[in-house]
Amino acid sequence: MSQSIEGPFAWPAVDSQPMPVAARTKELRIVFIAMSGLRACDPELTALGLTLPGFVERSRSIASLPSLGLLTLAGMTPAQHQRRYLEMPDLSGIDQLPRDVDLVAISSFSAQIEEAYQVAEHYRTLRIPVVMGGLHVTALPQEAIAHGAAAVVGEGESVWRDVLHDAERGRLRPLYDARGAEFNLAAAPMPAYELLDIARYNRITVQTSRGCPWRCSFCASSILLTHKYKQKPAAQVLAEIDHIRSLWPRPFIEFADDNSFCHRAYWKALLPEIAKRQIKWFAESDLAIHEDDELLRLMREAGCVEVLIGLESPTSEGLDGVETKCNWKLSRVPQYRDAIRRIQAQGIRVNACFVLGLDGQTTRVFDQVLDFVAEALPFDVQVTVPTPFPGTPMFAQLQREGRLLADRAWERCTLFDVNFRPTHMSPQELAAGLRQMIVALYSDEATARRHQHFKALRRQTPSMAA
Repeated sequence: MSQSIEGPFAWPAVDSQPMPVAARTKELRIVFIAMSGLRACDPELTALGLTLPGFVERSRSIASLPSLGLLTLAGMTPAQHQRRYLEMPDLSGIDQLPRDVDLVAISSFSAQIEEAYQVAEHYRTLRIPVVMGGLHVTALPQEAIAHGAAAVVGEGESVWRDVLHDAERGRLRPLYDARGAEFNLAAAPMPAYELLDIARYNRITVQTSRGCPWRCSFCASSILLTHKYKQKPAAQVLAEIDHIRSLWPRPFIEFADDNSFCHRAYWKALLPEIAKRQIKWFAESDLAIHEDDELLRLMREAGCVEVLIGLESPTSEGLDGVETKCNWKLSRVPQYRDAIRRIQAQGIRVNACFVLGLDGQTTRVFDQVLDFVAEALPFDVQVTVPTPFPGTPMFAQLQREGRLLADRAWERCTLFDVNFRPTHMSPQELAAGLRQMIVALYSDEATARRHQHFKALRRQTPSMAA
């Protein structure tokens, strides 16, 4: 075991009582490493990001979010172990990573997975055991194993204590498979928010649910970890918010749910309690919330600033078959404009998300989105391209049909880089159309028009808080 070091990677002080001799196990020094940072392979998109700040605003927010998965595992870790949380936006600091550790836990998205493997290899040369998890590793555990890491497949909470038990004895298994062992969110630990340097973040994540009933074919989210839509008890959600507030008195919270508000009764009981905490927050939702004025009012009163809604296409083209269980979004297209108006009239901003290049869409989709946005005027807009993340139905379909441009181009899983052949346009036409749309949607003039429209709606609602 190497000697302790001082400086930015020094271990925090541990305030705990000694355990009885009979109960003691090996004390581990564990570092949790989140691969973070904004990615895009297309150099023209990168250049646009420098001149159109609105284009990367949401992506930068995502990239700057702490890893809730790692913080949750840190919260499950018994008190006798020492814990640190680090983020790596790139590999420039790999030689400065701490070496006085007994176990390294790494989480990464697909776009950064090759860098994550380099970190695992770095620790393997130091003979320090590594465990990796997350959506990519769940889809392709053998990749992580090939790079010398133990792979966690599925919901990490179900097997984390097994990982620690084996690490204490110096015998990690290559694979910890949690599939088939649905984790009960009622047993979820308090995430270790106290490990964060709060000053580095503009928002902190809290999870109220896991899974989504719609299971879109391109979605690489918690549906890869669980087959159920499940809710965390409201009391636990409030306790997590209170823990964050003890560290950050007036926090901005992002609810890390694939689809919030599916259970209306749950939220209508929870929202008045959130209102007492006087926080601001953001969530992802489907369009159905516009049908419930009471829910929208409670959301606004509880501090909801914005909801992100995946509309995917402004017309029916491209929506047939997007969801693997039904055509829910296809049936809601006629409601899109009125739904945005109703939600924003309650003082809640809408971030309308569109996926360009879906099967059935032609090059007309670029003008269709621009026309829709000009008429509906959502406060924010997000445009991406279909991204074949490993493990998703979309990846399997494109691979089966021979439409992938490169089989294992994980660095292109950025939502902005094209790695497939669309049905009704070329990859080059899709990439060019995305760039042109970004210029049009995120110009100062277009952005100001959307924001001014929202402010005008707020002024028309006297009861709304300023």
